[in-house]
Amino acid sequence: MDSSSHSDAGTRSRSKTMRNTGDYLGSAQSLGADILCAIFTLLDHFDLVRCSAVCKSWQKIIYTSTLVEDLYYKKNPFAKYDKSFPQASIATLKDLALEQHRVSFLSGSTEIHQWNGHSSRVNICRMKRGVILTGGEDKLLRLWSSENYKCLNQYSFSGLDPLVDYDFDENKIVGITGSQLCIWRRNGRRSIFRSRESTLTRGLCMGYIDPEAAMGCEDGRARIFDLYSGSCTRIIRMHSAPLTCIALTEDQLILGGSTYGHVAIADISSGEQLGFLKSSISPTGMKTLFVNTSSYRVYAGSTSGYAHCWDLRTLRPLWETRASPNVIYAVHHLANYSSSLAVGGLDGVLRILNQDTGEVLSSFVADAAPTSTGHDMVEVIKGRSLGDDSNLDSILRYRRPPITRLAVGMNKIVTTHGQKYIRMWRFSA
Repeated sequence: MDSSSHSDAGTRSRSKTMRNTGDYLGSAQSLGADILCAIFTLLDHFDLVRCSAVCKSWQKIIYTSTLVEDLYYKKNPFAKYDKSFPQASIATLKDLALEQHRVSFLSGSTEIHQWNGHSSRVNICRMKRGVILTGGEDKLLRLWSSENYKCLNQYSFSGLDPLVDYDFDENKIVGITGSQLCIWRRNGRRSIFRSRESTLTRGLCMGYIDPEAAMGCEDGRARIFDLYSGSCTRIIRMHSAPLTCIALTEDQLILGGSTYGHVAIADISSGEQLGFLKSSISPTGMKTLFVNTSSYRVYAGSTSGYAHCWDLRTLRPLWETRASPNVIYAVHHLANYSSSLAVGGLDGVLRILNQDTGEVLSSFVADAAPTSTGHDMVEVIKGRSLGDDSNLDSILRYRRPPITRLAVGMNKIVTTHGQKYIRMWRFSA
């Protein structure tokens, strides 16, 4: 078959797909504003926020009707009526959701849903827009629904070295092995890219913001890759010690933590060193980094059990808290949220910190030991809130397996523990 025939077939296939997609969207739009409003009245503020992001017509229906106003006064029956409420409805809806998110982490009530996600150990998890990504030593990446824990898709990396780190968005998955950068399309099972150059030193961590990805390496350098050409475009020297964690910002900054205990900042486009975020705690090594771009704060966890916070504009420390007696492997918070910070590490305790002060607000462990579950079975375990005077040594280790990675969603936190299973901690206000 010649190339024109292939082209015609591809065009027909794309046209059919577009017609099917259009039919689906058309059927949703044909419901009409009144019917959609009736459906939306059954939802809480979390689901209303999600629906308002689906399309402009749904957003218009939600924010120009009395849906948000009715929901607000339902939750606040003694609030004074305000005629200007519709103008503030978007902010109010988000504030309602975020306030319940904050309160749920302080309530002391959590339920843990646990399922076996892989046939071998899994150490990393990511969660975005209701989707969880995990990868294990079984050479598989899996996407899961954060609501029912069903596997949505899986991607094989057989033939490659084990993945060291990875992240994803709505279109692709980006990961690194010890020496290469790889990309998979979300809608396919085939690896579409392997970096053309193998690095001479081992990659330890990564981060990416389109169109570039950064690999933090054992020699203290960050190697910057173009995601579309596959070439290493530049090498930035960050530290004289191994880069153990890395973060990128939309402002073209790259931050790298090292075993030396401070965080280097550089311009990702020029490679120019811009400064350091230093800790007063010594000796320590940085294990994890997270940047809150809305508040210009940088959070880190260290080998000495300290959680750290710096102001990215002044490079000054805001607080340092001994959150754990052991190494902290993960810090994370809800995107563009400036109230609470989740912290997890070797001692297996999930802690919630105040982002402004570093105060430990609440701490949680499982109230039962994990049991062997089938691949498709979800076990429900009651979570236990720890008081300030709790003796950690009295809690058996198998009830608090090390938290190797965590990711925060609305009213929930997903964790991995270096075992086959994945845990979802669900909080209620």
